[in-house]
Amino acid sequence: MSALGKVVRAGVGRRRVQTLVMVLTTTASVTACILALGLLVAARGPYQRSFADQHGAHLNVLYDQARASPAQLAATAHAPGVTAAAGPYQAVTVRPRSGPGTRIPPTGSPLPPMTLVGRGQDGPLDGLRITDGRWTAGPGEVVFLDGHSPLAVGDSMEFPDLPGHPTLKVVGLAASVSWSADGWVAPEQVAGLTAPGTAPAAQYLYRFAHAGSDAEVEADRAALAAAVPGEALARATSYRPVREEANRTAATFVPFVTAFGVLGLAMSVLIIGVVVSGAVSAATRRIGILKSLGFTPAQVARAYVGQALIPAGLGTALGVLVGNLLSVPVLGLAHKALRGGLLGIPVWVDAVVAVVAPAAVAGTALVPALRAGRLRTVEALAIGRTAPGAKRAAARGSATGAGPAGRLSRVQDVIGRLPVSRALSLGLASPLNRPGRSATTGAAVALGTVGVTLCVGLTLSLGSLQEGLTADRAGGVVVQVPIEGAAQPVDHVDEAAVAKAIDSRPGTRAWYSSVPTQVALAGNTGRSAVVAFDGDASWSGFHMISGRWFRGPGEIVVAAAYLRANQAKVGDTVTLADHGRSTPAKITGEVLATSDVVFTDRATLAPLGGAIRTEALAFHVDLTPGTDARAYADGLDQAVRPMGLGAESGGEHVNIVMLAMNTLAGTLTLLLAVVAGLGVLNTVLLDTRERVHDLGVLKALGMSPRQTVGMVLTSVCGSGLAAGLVGVPIGVLVHHQVLPAMARAAGIGVPDADLAVFAPPVVGPLILGGLVLALLGAALPATWAARTRTVTALRTE
Repeated sequence: MSALGKVVRAGVGRRRVQTLVMVLTTTASVTACILALGLLVAARGPYQRSFADQHGAHLNVLYDQARASPAQLAATAHAPGVTAAAGPYQAVTVRPRSGPGTRIPPTGSPLPPMTLVGRGQDGPLDGLRITDGRWTAGPGEVVFLDGHSPLAVGDSMEFPDLPGHPTLKVVGLAASVSWSADGWVAPEQVAGLTAPGTAPAAQYLYRFAHAGSDAEVEADRAALAAAVPGEALARATSYRPVREEANRTAATFVPFVTAFGVLGLAMSVLIIGVVVSGAVSAATRRIGILKSLGFTPAQVARAYVGQALIPAGLGTALGVLVGNLLSVPVLGLAHKALRGGLLGIPVWVDAVVAVVAPAAVAGTALVPALRAGRLRTVEALAIGRTAPGAKRAAARGSATGAGPAGRLSRVQDVIGRLPVSRALSLGLASPLNRPGRSATTGAAVALGTVGVTLCVGLTLSLGSLQEGLTADRAGGVVVQVPIEGAAQPVDHVDEAAVAKAIDSRPGTRAWYSSVPTQVALAGNTGRSAVVAFDGDASWSGFHMISGRWFRGPGEIVVAAAYLRANQAKVGDTVTLADHGRSTPAKITGEVLATSDVVFTDRATLAPLGGAIRTEALAFHVDLTPGTDARAYADGLDQAVRPMGLGAESGGEHVNIVMLAMNTLAGTLTLLLAVVAGLGVLNTVLLDTRERVHDLGVLKALGMSPRQTVGMVLTSVCGSGLAAGLVGVPIGVLVHHQVLPAMARAAGIGVPDADLAVFAPPVVGPLILGGLVLALLGAALPATWAARTRTVTALRTE
């Protein structure tokens, strides 16, 4: 081994703790970069990748087999524009109830209508990927569409209205990039799910040469309809709404992942710079010895760059490994939220990070190594033996310590007069010995505080947004009318009887009813979804982005999608129309909602006559404090079931997108906090080792281990508190930029209440978080300093 190689090996082996810190720092930094970059890649066109990988279908079509022969249906595979087709699969539309042992919803509760298809997992189009559980092994089992399943794996559903009262057990969840069905069963199961006197529909899946726009998809549908007898095409479902929703969801991930990625990159550069430059500056005297032995400045620089690259290389390898391991659950959750995308880190991401990280370390180490290598031998030896506070003056050739050193001395004198113990005053003055290093470490802690502040703010804001978006499920209990297409549709709802049943139940606090319907905007060919309320819905929890909630007939509140589609604004008066009748309405506010929806009082729609459809009512019930929502819902369900209705507790509905964002933000924030803590640990460790002789003197003069710990911990209090005071406002500012960007990508606005989540009870702990982070990083060096024997410290140079 060459002399240079021996120096590198000796340097790495001699400073084991510092080497370990550099390995851990690089590992955490690389892990954060791997995850952030992987998430950014995953959020770019996830649906397109999944559509190609799973051979998605542009159109999912159900045919009435009584109106077309099998030969005619098979001939649709050769219709104009068709490039691939799959089918026929037998499909039935059913309305089951939750089966025995099901907890949510409870056993016997009605489930929404669903289309079940009999087919295998694989196929030429719309390959199904199991995300939980397994595929069906035969009759009696069902696999649901992941993300839209009313039941969990292990639950069951039953069909009391079908011959034999069949029961199906949920054995798995599957991802379908085409959303071709609500669930899948074994082909031989379809006959048992078909009501007497009816026949299953025939499902075909198609891909077309041109299906990039709604107009092209509609032309493709028309070509299929023309290929079969009239009315044989019962239903055609396009892939485009699914793609648009997936792309919109993916776009919401980009702003906050970018913010965390930039924070992680900046912090990694700062911390690695502190670690590497500290290692080189701490070895200035050793550099002087090497130069006295004949090493050239270039050899000295290569030696210390090599000493930095060895632990950095090991940390990079570990970071790539840990990043890929963490990506399995993290990207798995993101894949569910995005309904597609990557399930692992691309190889090129690993390669880029594995090259850039060591290069950054080498570049960071090269600057101080070259600077130290250019020092004269005698000067390097002198600086290496000089107390840290005087090194800068020695490097400039000043023996008196005048100028900056003198000003620092005066500041230290002021600190020494503070009404605290001598050990604490020494700790407070310690950062002045290395102001540049302390400032850099403080900046890293501030960035960590920014990340924590952003994470807390996003968690609170997303939770509040989720409450606003699910306000239609407000209240402890919801009484729901079966929608059109149910196995037993309700022709008429006796609202008075339902109101009497609700009012008579103990625990009822307030309630209102809602009527979903469709109306047209005069002068516009499209129709908008309208939810008309009867009763006071002010307690329901709808969030207003601007304006106010409607107060009576003739007023409406609308979503952002409505304003965009109709080029309207709050304060405008619009005309609602249906079947030749119309009525004016004033827009009084913009409500938080993701769809094109209008909220108003039922009396507003009275002039439209038949626009209100009483067979589609829902009743939202608020309960008095202490009322058991499940028991209340069960009792009310018994009362309204003879009316064709069902009651269930509203509860909290988990949104997979919100859950994924909170999980990702929490993971990245934890990594940022670890990196910041390691930076503090390294800085304090370097300072403690540089002053180990002074520490021995203090111990000889009577400083106890407890005072030693206090002195070391106090040395980071100033920078930690300053980091909190600086980092929290920056984090709030970043939050106020990231959240609206996410909302714009989702096509909604942000209510002021969901943005202003940083109340004093939240800000106070966050400011102290920088101090806590700094103290945690300094805990180990403080313990080491307290345990160092006095004799050992005095003999250390």
